[in-house]
Amino acid sequence: MKNIAIIGSGFLGLTLALRLAEQGNQVTIFESANEIGGLASVWQIGDITWDKHYHVTLLSDSFTRKIVGELGLQKEFEWVETKTGFYTDGKLVSMSNTLEFLKFPPLDLISKFRLGGTIFYAARVKDWKALEKISVENWLTKLSGKKTFEKMWNPLLKAKLGEAYKETSAAFIWATIQRMYAARNSGLKKEMFGYIRGGYAKVLQRFAEVLQEKGVEIKLNSKVLATEFTENTERNLKVTYSENSVNSVNSVAEFDKAILTCPSNIAAQICPQLTESERIKLSNIKYQGIVCASLLTKKSLSPYYVTNITDETPFTGIIEMSALVDKKEFGGNALIYLPKYVAPDDELFYQTDGKIKEKFISALEKMYPHFKREDVVEFKISRVREVFPIPTLSYSRNVPPPKTSIDGVYIVNSAQITNGTLNVNETIQLAERFLEANFTK
Repeated sequence: MKNIAIIGSGFLGLTLALRLAEQGNQVTIFESANEIGGLASVWQIGDITWDKHYHVTLLSDSFTRKIVGELGLQKEFEWVETKTGFYTDGKLVSMSNTLEFLKFPPLDLISKFRLGGTIFYAARVKDWKALEKISVENWLTKLSGKKTFEKMWNPLLKAKLGEAYKETSAAFIWATIQRMYAARNSGLKKEMFGYIRGGYAKVLQRFAEVLQEKGVEIKLNSKVLATEFTENTERNLKVTYSENSVNSVNSVAEFDKAILTCPSNIAAQICPQLTESERIKLSNIKYQGIVCASLLTKKSLSPYYVTNITDETPFTGIIEMSALVDKKEFGGNALIYLPKYVAPDDELFYQTDGKIKEKFISALEKMYPHFKREDVVEFKISRVREVFPIPTLSYSRNVPPPKTSIDGVYIVNSAQITNGTLNVNETIQLAERFLEANFTK
């Protein structure tokens, strides 16, 4: 039996803890926040508790469904056929089936066929590593044409990546299209999305219960400051952490192994014994952040779960969770997310909630004539500086391996999702594969 520390309690850390405890290890989770969940954590908005950021499960998300099943919540899934909208040239249009695609106003017929051909081709590409050598701009322009790139792909790439799209590889859009196709390749040929009744609050509560039943200790409000190898103690690793309490004295705990699931730049800071080469590789991974507003409103905006935006707006897109989730979950109201993806040092992180709210609400009033700001029940903003790594050219060759030069220390995080997009299923899969490669008996 090993005594193992896990830094971070997102689904990656929770899955690692579950599997390692099942192997008979003593596991301790350190979480700097006052709750578990990481990017999947929940909060209260109005009178309801729901996910702080938007999440959806596909029928093809086998790793997520397996974990949820193990937690005894498989029957809590609801599956819904959703619709997709586009806001383009000042109009809201549906793009949920082939006929609507052919009628799509912004593109001429040739451009539509080239766009459809690009998606069809990308869904069938297998050698994603070859795409890492090509910029996403060059690849999409070659396949779809310059007109289609400027009208469709460019605003969508900028919405997700900002100006960093210029250094992003074609593997990024390949992974995005692969996941989109997975939603339709489940046998039903429909865009079936799923959610768990009660949201991730129910999953995380049950996850914590199961972990505690297996002897896992969860230390909340515990920020890890350093993870160091030492030969002068019974166990080889010393973890120094601070607790958000009246007593500000740092605490120290000893472990045989430690797995850091925090962003790469933070991992580099709290592992002072890493080699200079490791530290540089970790620090060179560029992250994209998010400022995400959650609105609880008395009325829906549209019937679309996702509305992609090609016009200039202060947010990236519109995710209407109540187009997927039964409004009874939200007290009869609509729950809408307005994400804005930005660089970690973007000035938006420093703007007040009031200023962001005014910008976002004003934009909605222009986009949706029936929307009234007095219908907003609650408006809350989440800010996260490191959400997902930007897959730059030759990305997978530059990502450090999980095992570090420090004996017993591993760094496992979303940076190692090299051929997928960041979502709960990919995160759980990353945990399972890491353990299979490094912790099998």
